[in-house]
Amino acid sequence: MPSLWISNARVIDPASKRDAVGDLFISNGKIVASLSSAEKKKAKKIDAKGLVACPGLVDIHVHFREPGQMHKETIETGSRAAAAGGFTSVVCMPNTAPVADTAGTIQQIKDAIARTACIKVYQTGCITVGMKGQALAPIGSLKRAGVIAITDDGDCVQSNDLMRRACEYAKMFDLPLMDHCQDHSMTVGAVMNEGVVSTRLGLKGWPNAAEDIIVSRNVILATYTGAHIHMQHISSKASVELLRRAKARGVSVTAEATPHHIALTDEACGTYDTHFKMNPPLRTEEDRIAIIEGLRDGTLDILATDHAPHTDYEKDKEFDYAPNGILGLETALAVSLEILVRKNKFKLATVVDLFTRKPAQLLKLEAGTLADGAPADVCLFDPNEKWVYDAKAGFSKSSNSPWHGQELRGRVKTTIVDGKVVFNNGKISA
Repeated sequence: MPSLWISNARVIDPASKRDAVGDLFISNGKIVASLSSAEKKKAKKIDAKGLVACPGLVDIHVHFREPGQMHKETIETGSRAAAAGGFTSVVCMPNTAPVADTAGTIQQIKDAIARTACIKVYQTGCITVGMKGQALAPIGSLKRAGVIAITDDGDCVQSNDLMRRACEYAKMFDLPLMDHCQDHSMTVGAVMNEGVVSTRLGLKGWPNAAEDIIVSRNVILATYTGAHIHMQHISSKASVELLRRAKARGVSVTAEATPHHIALTDEACGTYDTHFKMNPPLRTEEDRIAIIEGLRDGTLDILATDHAPHTDYEKDKEFDYAPNGILGLETALAVSLEILVRKNKFKLATVVDLFTRKPAQLLKLEAGTLADGAPADVCLFDPNEKWVYDAKAGFSKSSNSPWHGQELRGRVKTTIVDGKVVFNNGKISA
């Protein structure tokens, strides 16, 4: 593998507090301080003038649908979409078919990753058998099989006692527990946020309280057991405040926001377009602003996409019957730059941090830094380039995106994994 010399880039690496125009050197798949004169002559040189060079982006919440739902996405197509979005490490949820609740299924997924992924793909395991919330999965066996966290993803564990036991096992095996916070008894038949818009549209509403109650439960259990509980895709203003107070007390909880929850509100559902149907639902402007402020003050730790592919024929139904979820990997950076940097005056380095160092640290991944000796996972992007996103021409197998056909600003140009260019100027090269 030839050495790489990335020159004239604005290098942003929050982990090492670097933010300056300069060069980046890669040798044998690692970041190095410099190359010798002889190595520089042989190195592949990339002129990155006008571009930002940052650690490869890290997304700890994606759905690649393999095994069992490969008509929507595969590890190969999902990893390519991730590379096109600047992501070099992603973490897959366990709601496959079969679900990832045994060591055998985990090994099957790991084998597929080794064969087809062009980036680094990590796997989570289930909290409960079959994701049914009735009995704990074999958490120790899942840890030995290589999972990096446990979660029942969209099937939030409803039993408080079972969740307590899960916390105790997760702490014993040093595994973070990731939870999709939803009280199912409050969301039966619900398809969008409960409020003025749902009333106007005649659609069954989904109250914020369904999220807030489980966030409260998790704060109590994290306090009681000492386990690390990570709250997925927070959408409610009250949940942000609950987490803010818990963190002030030193409780071991973390949380994520998504690009779509900082960019959109329930008003987007006004045309019954199912590309705006998701779980948790888009909420009010007040909630959206609270999420942004939670990211600003550190109450919400990271950004994650919840990349959830569905086919056109699945989404092309009445709003009540269409599945929840949207694509996110190829648009996440551009959407986040627009909302956080340009509209809410976040520093560019802060947004990079939310996508790199912080998620890597949260799940203890060897990623998220450009320090000497680190894996050479790099994202090069133009923060100002305008482009029109065509979801149907993207790298995912599906095209269910609310940003299809829209002009975005900020575009990934090159993605490098372990020193190898896997995406460059619109093409996968892996």
